[in-house]
Amino acid sequence: MRRTSLTALAAVAAAVLALTGCASADTAPVATPSETDAAATLSGSLTISAAASLAAAFDELAAEFEAAHPEVDVLPISYDGSSTLATQIIEGARVDVFASADEKNMQKVVDAGLASDPEPFATNVLTLVVPTGNPGGVTGLADLAKPDLNVVLCAAEVPCGAASATLLQNAGVTASVDSYEQNVTAVLTKVASGEADAGLVYVTDAATTTDVETVDTPGADAVVNTYPLVALNGAANPEAASAFVAFVLSDRGQQMLSALGFGAP
Repeated sequence: MRRTSLTALAAVAAAVLALTGCASADTAPVATPSETDAAATLSGSLTISAAASLAAAFDELAAEFEAAHPEVDVLPISYDGSSTLATQIIEGARVDVFASADEKNMQKVVDAGLASDPEPFATNVLTLVVPTGNPGGVTGLADLAKPDLNVVLCAAEVPCGAASATLLQNAGVTASVDSYEQNVTAVLTKVASGEADAGLVYVTDAATTTDVETVDTPGADAVVNTYPLVALNGAANPEAASAFVAFVLSDRGQQMLSALGFGAP
């Protein structure tokens, strides 16, 4: 009887194991749709609006991002003063990613409910620039008060203008300004062409051309602009937008920005 009983138990155990094996096979984990989507290749077009001072950097970042994601088409980036770009976005411009040269203009977009939790990704400071050869004989910020010099600055509402005003105020200089521009690229262009004798631009902009020289600018390191960026809440391509933001914040993105003269956030 004992032998028969053991044999029966063994048969029952084998049957249970077989059934358990079938159940395991039937309930093997299956990737959820969301997991599959997350692993999918990025594709589609990506629209970016970025501060004018980011032109050289974002052209390089966009090219490398496209190389890593060949199914994504980064459309020609819209570069302008951050205040202009913020206004365009608030008024309905369809943009996936916004990068501002200051936190004030980014906050306008956040306050309008169009963005959440922007991330700082770079910093920048100003420098005094003159045309190559320095025909006006500019030696420092104090010379910007001379009425016989043609001086060009960014308008107060754009980040480079606000920073310029702070820098000049700290230095006790009231500049004799001939022209206020809506973005830093316009300031650089006028000085590089010789149309202006001097102007204030970011150090990263001054480094993009051999048509200007920099003049020692004491106090500039105390006036730092922090650059934030964000994937907008209404982005038409949220996956690519988030991926681009992540790339800019990555070690590689930060390395590229540093190589162009931007400071760490």
